[in-house]
Amino acid sequence: MKPAFLSALLLATALAISAAPAAAAAPSAATQAEVSHLFSYLAGSNCQFNRNGSWYSAPDAAAHLKKKYDYLADKGAVTTSERFIELGASKSSVSGKPYLVKCGQAQPVESGPWLGAELARYRQKAEGK
Repeated sequence: MKPAFLSALLLATALAISAAPAAAAAPSAATQAEVSHLFSYLAGSNCQFNRNGSWYSAPDAAAHLKKKYDYLADKGAVTTSERFIELGASKSSVSGKPYLVKCGQAQPVESGPWLGAELARYRQKAEGK
């Protein structure tokens, strides 16, 4: 091989490697633990979850949100638990309608603040240890 061709080949390879997207950063262990807690909390809540006008059981809702979390985490979009709540657990990515949570006879509330309140309780409890 001629040196000029070899140099051009090396340069092209280096450019291709540097242009490749970096691997998406996984959420921190703390974020993973917090979000996992939110899934467990929701699944065990005995509440109903409204998504796009239909009501679902809490375990079904937790499974749906877990799929959204996995997707967003794979894309590197989950940097904090709050970011996951904002991007994946507050509204439908299809319709844009807010998710609702209804516990017992209480009026439905939006899932974002509901999950955010539990996240705050979880963190406060963790700090108290």
